[in-house]
Amino acid sequence: MRIVSITAGAAGMFCGSCMRDNTLATALIDMGHDALLVPTYTPITTDEPDASAGGRVFFGGVNVFLEQWKVTSWAFRRTPRFVDALFNNRRLLKWVGRFAGSADYSKLGGITASMLRGLNGNQRKEVGKLTDWLNGEIRPDIVLMSNALLSGIVPELHWRLKVPILTTLQGDDIFLDELPEADRRCCIDLIRANDRFIAGYICTSAAFADHMAGYLGLDRAKMHVVYPGIQTKPYSGSAARPSERPPTIGYFARLAPEKGFHNLIDAFIELRKHPTPKGVRHAKLKFAGWLGVKNQPYVHAQLAKISAAGLSDDVEWVQCPDLVTKAEFFRGIDVLCVPTVYRESKGLYVLEAWANGVPVVQPAHGSFPELIARTGGGILVPPNDTPALATALADLLADPVRRDALGRAGYDGIKAAHQAHHMAEATLAVLNRYVAGPRP
Repeated sequence: MRIVSITAGAAGMFCGSCMRDNTLATALIDMGHDALLVPTYTPITTDEPDASAGGRVFFGGVNVFLEQWKVTSWAFRRTPRFVDALFNNRRLLKWVGRFAGSADYSKLGGITASMLRGLNGNQRKEVGKLTDWLNGEIRPDIVLMSNALLSGIVPELHWRLKVPILTTLQGDDIFLDELPEADRRCCIDLIRANDRFIAGYICTSAAFADHMAGYLGLDRAKMHVVYPGIQTKPYSGSAARPSERPPTIGYFARLAPEKGFHNLIDAFIELRKHPTPKGVRHAKLKFAGWLGVKNQPYVHAQLAKISAAGLSDDVEWVQCPDLVTKAEFFRGIDVLCVPTVYRESKGLYVLEAWANGVPVVQPAHGSFPELIARTGGGILVPPNDTPALATALADLLADPVRRDALGRAGYDGIKAAHQAHHMAEATLAVLNRYVAGPRP
C-alpha cells in the first residue's frame, strides 16, 4: 500500500505528534509498505532517524507567513515556485523555527483560519503545490493527516486524488484552547466543514476520541483508536536499580505549564517536608525536556520555589539531546511522573519509562487510565491534587518491591502491545477498511 502521511513540523521543538508520526512511518516501511512522511511548516525534529521526504517541506512556514502578512501578502501570493523554493530551504526553516517555536499561539487565529479555508484562504498557492506533487509524482492509495488543523487542504486532495483521507487527532485541542474564543469557534466551524471530505479519524486513546468528538462536534462513529507505540531497541528493559542510589523521581516532557511541571515541583516540596514513609527523606528529582523561550520564566519560577525550600542540591536538570542520553536518564530514575493539567492524548514518555522498567504515577485523565489499565505499570492520582500526588510518590519510593513489580508490568505491557510494529499493524487494520486496492 502506498501511504502518504502529512505531518506538521513543530518549529524545532521535540513534538510528540511528530515523533509518533515518524515512528509510524518507519515501522510501515519496515513492514514493506511504501510509506512517505511529508513535513509541513518546518522540518520535523526527532531523536530517531528522520523518515520524512528528503529535502521537501510543503507549506513552508516562511511562505505561509508572508502570504498572510498584510505588508507582503499581495506579492507572495503570486511569486513563482522557484522563489518559493528559496524560502522553503530546510536549513532556513530550521533556523527560523528556533524563533517560531516560542510564538504566542493566541495570536495565530487568523493564519490558522486561513489555512483551514484551503483554496479559499491566503495560502491557496501552497495547496496547489502539494496537490500537484501528490497527484503527479506520488499517487498514493491513501492519505493520513497528522491533525485536524491541516484539514483545509483535504477538500482539494479529495477532488484531485480521489483516495480516502484520514485525520489523526492527537492534541489539536491544546492549540485551539490557546486561541481567543471567537477565533477558536471560527476554526472549529471550519474543521467541521472540512469533515465531510474526511473518511475517518485515528485517535490515540478512546478517552481522547470521546473528548474530541464533543469538542469539535464530530461523529464519534468515524473515530478509530490506535494506541501509540515506540521503538524499544534504544532502551534497556527492566534493569536492576543500584541500591545505593537515593530514591529518584523523574520528569521527562516539554517544560511547560500544560505538562504540569509545577504540579510535580509542588508535590516534591510537599514530599520532602513530610517524608512520612521511611526511606524517602533523601529523595531526589531529575527533570528533562524541551524548553522554549516563552516558558523560561515559568521554569525559573519553579526552580525558585525549590531554592526557597532549600532543596536545590536535590534537584537536577538533565540535558537529553539524543536517544543515548534519554536512555541514561531513564536508567537514573525510579519512578516517572508528568502530572499534566490537560488531557494528554498520547503519553509517549510513559511508554519510554516502561521500556526501561520504570513505573509511573500519573493523573487520572486523558490517555493515562487506558495505558495503565492495559499494562498495570503505574498508579493513578486525582488531577491537580498536590497532597495526593505527594503521597502516591512517597509510598512508591518507599516500597521497592511494589515499584519493581509495576516496572516489570509496564515493560511486559510495552513488549506485548505498544511497540512500533503494534501501532503500524493497528493503523493498517484501519486503513484497509477504506482502501479497495492500489491506484492504477
